[in-house]
Amino acid sequence: MADPARARRLAKRIGTVVATAIEFEIKDPPLAFVTVTDTKVTGDLHDATVFYTVRGATLQDEPDFDGAAAALDRARGILRSKVGAATGVRFTPTLSFVLDKVPEVSAHMEALLARARAADADLARIREGAEPAGDADPYRVPSDNDAEPDGSEDTGDDRRN
Repeated sequence: MADPARARRLAKRIGTVVATAIEFEIKDPPLAFVTVTDTKVTGDLHDATVFYTVRGATLQDEPDFDGAAAALDRARGILRSKVGAATGVRFTPTLSFVLDKVPEVSAHMEALLARARAADADLARIREGAEPAGDADPYRVPSDNDAEPDGSEDTGDDRRN
């Protein structure tokens, strides 16, 4: 098993090489909207997983996830040879591409937080002008005339031993 620090450095280098190759060297139109987000390498340095996201051509366009996955599958061999030439390791890791779900999950979390903020605002609006149902101070406060009939003072502790 390789050093974990070496695996992290190799993963970072693979991510940089793949992103650069996708951006400047491979001229497949569906890859124009692919962004490499992260790369993980196994402990034995034989397999690398490249995480990617796909954006639409414009803000209104829906991303072409299937086209990007097919284009990455077609470019897998070229990308692996570029990784091998750039890293200089004895065994060039096999590349697998996984669609990164972080943007969708973060959008879902933002929607949940917006709903929670709206519920908090509704609760604050309802709470305005509300008064407690009972006394303002529901706890018994001993006063001077709360003496016990036997002459001892009440400590406010109703527990008996």
